[in-house]
Amino acid sequence: MSIELSRRDEFAIITLSRPEALNALNVRMIEDIGAAIDEVGASDARTLIFTGEGDKAFCAGADIKELLDRSLVDAKRGAELGQWTFAKLDRLPMPSVAAINGYAFGGGLELALACTFRVAGANAKMGLPEIKLGAIPGYGGTQRLPRVVGESRALDMIMTGRTVDAAEAERIGLVNRIGDGDTLDAAIDFAREFAGFSLPVLGFAREAVTRASDSPINEGLRIEADLNTLAFQTEDVVEGMNAFVDKRKAEFKDA
Repeated sequence: MSIELSRRDEFAIITLSRPEALNALNVRMIEDIGAAIDEVGASDARTLIFTGEGDKAFCAGADIKELLDRSLVDAKRGAELGQWTFAKLDRLPMPSVAAINGYAFGGGLELALACTFRVAGANAKMGLPEIKLGAIPGYGGTQRLPRVVGESRALDMIMTGRTVDAAEAERIGLVNRIGDGDTLDAAIDFAREFAGFSLPVLGFAREAVTRASDSPINEGLRIEADLNTLAFQTEDVVEGMNAFVDKRKAEFKDA
């Protein structure tokens, strides 16, 4: 298998497992990732975390050898497979976190960008270097990176193909945290900050924020009001408010 799906407490973990190729993505690996995402989505996990095997790389990008001599049709199908697979993360009932240990280039960074959050190790290096190969990102990088860091910074990274380190990535909002020590442990610690909250309501919050990028402010406010109203129909909001009044910790049931 090119990936490993495991579990630690309430967290599902997908490990990219091609260390001999710095965990580079090939077609089989992307297909395996898609199947694993589906499996996690049907489970009782509260967060999905991606990591890469070894200390050198989260994922060094697409397998260049596999990309050589592709026909026009195969190239388009390959891009669409990557886009379709990574977009599954948008529809997961639980948040996702990329634990970026080492290199995250090209398709590796695009996978991380498709996650809800990103936690980087101090040794992390990130970039979309496709322009240096005479290409552009094809697994969603040109669309997700501007939504995360803004258009100007995204154009800078994409059109120069330059690498950013963990400190710069945190400064520009590309990553949410820089972890001390083991990056997977840091990602799990970060996930614990929200994993105990109501999954449906976390989903409403995520949808409201992500849809804001595609909507004018008046439409975004309507979406927020609708989702806020739905949140107030849940049993979890009753539990949350009663717990606040009673000065106790809420016990959410995802209902």
